[in-house]
Amino acid sequence: MLIVLLTVVSGLWGLGVLAKFKQGGFEDPKAESTLVARLGVNYFTSTTPDILMLYRSETMTVDDPRFKAAVITTVARLPKQHVPEIVTYWALQGEAADAFVSRDRHSTFVSIKLAGKDDNARLASYAAVQDRLQAPGLESRMGGTIPYALEFSQLVVSDIVKAEIFTLPILLVLLVVVFGAVMAAVLPLIVAVFAIVGGLAVLHVVTYVTDVTAMALEVVTMMGVGLAIDYSLFIVSRFREELARGRDRERALMITMATAGRTIAVSGVTVTAALSGLLLFPQMFLRTLGLAGMATVMVAVFGAVVLLPVLLAILGPKVELGKVRGRRARKRPRSPESGFWYRLGHSVMRRPLPYFAVTLTILSVLFIPFLDVRFTSVDVRVLPKDSPTRQVVETVQREFPNGSADPIDVVVSGDLVPRNWRPASKNDVVPPYLESFRMRLENLPHVVRAELTGYSEDYGAVRISVTHDLDPMSEQAQALVKTIRGMTLTNDGFPMHIDVGGTTAAQMDLMSSLLDTLPKMAAYVGTLTFVLLFMFFGSVVLPLKAIAMNVLSIGASFGVIVWGFQYGHLAGVLNFTPNGGVEATSMVLVLAVVFGLSMDYEVFLLSRVREEWDRTGDNRAAVAVGMQRTGGIISSAAILFLIVIAGFWMASITVVKLIGVGMFVAVVVDAVLVRSLLVPATMRFMGSVNWWLPRPLAFLHAKMDLRERDEVDFDDDDPVPPSPPPLARRPQPASRVTAGASARAGSGEPWRPWKDGPPQPRPAPPPAKPRRIVPNPDGVGWHWEEES
Repeated sequence: MLIVLLTVVSGLWGLGVLAKFKQGGFEDPKAESTLVARLGVNYFTSTTPDILMLYRSETMTVDDPRFKAAVITTVARLPKQHVPEIVTYWALQGEAADAFVSRDRHSTFVSIKLAGKDDNARLASYAAVQDRLQAPGLESRMGGTIPYALEFSQLVVSDIVKAEIFTLPILLVLLVVVFGAVMAAVLPLIVAVFAIVGGLAVLHVVTYVTDVTAMALEVVTMMGVGLAIDYSLFIVSRFREELARGRDRERALMITMATAGRTIAVSGVTVTAALSGLLLFPQMFLRTLGLAGMATVMVAVFGAVVLLPVLLAILGPKVELGKVRGRRARKRPRSPESGFWYRLGHSVMRRPLPYFAVTLTILSVLFIPFLDVRFTSVDVRVLPKDSPTRQVVETVQREFPNGSADPIDVVVSGDLVPRNWRPASKNDVVPPYLESFRMRLENLPHVVRAELTGYSEDYGAVRISVTHDLDPMSEQAQALVKTIRGMTLTNDGFPMHIDVGGTTAAQMDLMSSLLDTLPKMAAYVGTLTFVLLFMFFGSVVLPLKAIAMNVLSIGASFGVIVWGFQYGHLAGVLNFTPNGGVEATSMVLVLAVVFGLSMDYEVFLLSRVREEWDRTGDNRAAVAVGMQRTGGIISSAAILFLIVIAGFWMASITVVKLIGVGMFVAVVVDAVLVRSLLVPATMRFMGSVNWWLPRPLAFLHAKMDLRERDEVDFDDDDPVPPSPPPLARRPQPASRVTAGASARAGSGEPWRPWKDGPPQPRPAPPPAKPRRIVPNPDGVGWHWEEES
């Protein structure tokens, strides 16, 4: 009842986060381009308007008095407290005015600056004027940074809602197929709802500490549903397995939590560690996605190890309610030495080199396109083709003289900027050193015009906007920015500060920031993951191999992203416009999430392999049995997670599609190639080296051992077929040494040690003959056979 109440309260509280999403967040707060953008908002007229109104008439030109009257009358009535600045074609002269009129002179745009020092204030101003901008008798379309940000956020939310509506019924059907019972299938969905609700509630709390982007909703939904179903699948499957062995509900639940529950807890911590690497980046976009993912994972773990056991304790055998007709329950657990996954494991054990070579070749082919990757930033092309905001920008680029609406902004500051000079009109005398610098900028290749567009007496700076004829994301535009950043300016021998901003500079600063932080993230996540897996597996080699396997999955995923989005091969299938590159921050997000998910499956597989190795000491048998016991569950979990991810392919936003495709490919590669073929092949090569643990580290590991244990289940009447005997006899615990004494004490007969004299030493047992695993004569299953 307490959990139900917590879920309801969290749901009501979590929905409040939808009204607190912030715009943007892709920039580095300490970057030079970010400083220039802030100066534009706080001190200068923004060169990127908050609202860009595009007005057009098929019959009138901008020189027609009726066209002018319609526009001027409309914008002049806007409330001054919400619109401090309006720039129109008729308020300018010469080349500056020509930039505001289309080549056929039937269209013009109006640049509008909204009042407010932050997003919330500007959004309030926007809400006050958005319905007053339609000019009578003219076609009126709205663009600009504020409409673009709002449309982006609204589409993200609607895309996620559509994805969930599409995927949840499919998930329920597949869960019924996997479990064979309706009640067992519903439990993972209950945990998934709990994870989403809890993730949103935590995210709402985060909004009081830092800004949160709308893309966080995608992470909460995807991770909440996907991981909750994965974790629930392992818990419910193990519980039903224990019930089938004849356990009562209490003992079955105890064994389930001591084994699968512990593995899930370790897996959740490992995924959280991978996502925590996003907190190292300065970009608000990545930091909030990291926080959203971490919160959702931990809530999913809580739901799997607390909420789900409560439900299982209530249901007990009733978890089998609603069995699918035609599906018969297995009265005895399947032998660990049978089944498809066991045979596949032994097949890989017998021929590891061909499997290794073929798998590595496939992964290499998938990775090759990533060598040609070109990173870009988010622009209007991520919106659908019929987006009003996107259509305004593309119309300006296509029909107006300047084409690009993204100039390079150059801010000159220093103590010697004249504080009594303001470029109010064309006849103002510009200080010679500033005019000389402006002319140097205007004479650079591909520069159309360089003009003074802002002055701040408070900040002591002037801004020069450099208009060029290049694609803002092109290498030539980046070279132009580098040239300007390399220029110097002095006045009377004193150096001046030159800061360069704009779309191109912001993209360059973003990539520089990401490349600087990625090695730190890799070192941090790699070290933390190694420590966690070392604690769980008790091996030095396995954590390193697990990290290497995950890197291969990520590389294949990145290669497919470049092939599909940068090259545009998936544009027709997924209905998006390729822009010749891939968005950089989305790739970092895919990196963190895929690394965590791949490690998730690695933990599930190797935990059972480690259990068999501890029991038998046989590396080949341990891998085969581990694959048999987890292969089906991991495959089912992967398929269900793929359904969750596939729902995002229908999104309207290109970056959402990119994230969905990247994760889809990574999960397929990981489940089909890496976890099923490459991992067992490499374990065959390495043999006992897989479990190598130096003596000093063995002592350390004994203090922090997190391995899955199920000693509580091993009793004499266990109906599970016995595993092969261990290679070496282990010392018996003290509890078994005193078993005879306890029995005699229970019968009332006093225990007399050495009643018939001291015990005689037992004869040495005959040496054990070597054994091997061979197929049964009927071709079904395997058995042990002594070698002659």
